[in-house]
Amino acid sequence: MVSCPQHLLVATPHPLTIAHTQPPKRRGAPASSSANAGPKRARQSKLAKENDITGDQENEIKEVFHLFANAHEDFPGEKEGVIPREDVRKALVALGLPPTDSTELANILSAVDPTLTGHVPYSPFVSVCAAKLRSRDDDAMVAEVDDAYQLFTRGGNGPISLSHLRRIARELKEDSVGDELLKDMILEANGGAGLSAGVTLEQFHDVMTRAGVF
Repeated sequence: MVSCPQHLLVATPHPLTIAHTQPPKRRGAPASSSANAGPKRARQSKLAKENDITGDQENEIKEVFHLFANAHEDFPGEKEGVIPREDVRKALVALGLPPTDSTELANILSAVDPTLTGHVPYSPFVSVCAAKLRSRDDDAMVAEVDDAYQLFTRGGNGPISLSHLRRIARELKEDSVGDELLKDMILEANGGAGLSAGVTLEQFHDVMTRAGVF
């Protein structure tokens, strides 16, 4: 017997479940070499590791950075050069990571050029890009879980009800899952708020978090 709401909510390969919405796995080291091995991954630098991005992601960032970068006498130790403060937004747009508004842009500029030198070195630029990448990934995962919730409720706003779980159980051919277990799943997911309360979107997100989906 499964005693947790993840049984139908997450632990199944059926396309109507959250398993279909799990975020793409972060790219890691390539598998052992074989005749059919794909392109070799870029080696992850110390800076990439510090910012939790892959070597390929850093290479993309570096390529765009170099489009705007120049050597500057005030930054002799910056082997990648520096970019003008006014070009930071252009570089972020080129990477597909544009600031959401003027307030975010101001915060970014304060982070990458806190002393108002007018120039931005490579390392802080990478840190900002990495933060934007993580934020984009988080937003995508939240959207995927929201979409999964809509699959359970057939496009409704919720909550997920006992009838919704019965339908999922039928479609998964989970004949051994009776009403009592389905009721227990709802009560565990909503903290014992009652069957009529169902499972709200917020509670569904909590279930996914506890299940390690994101």
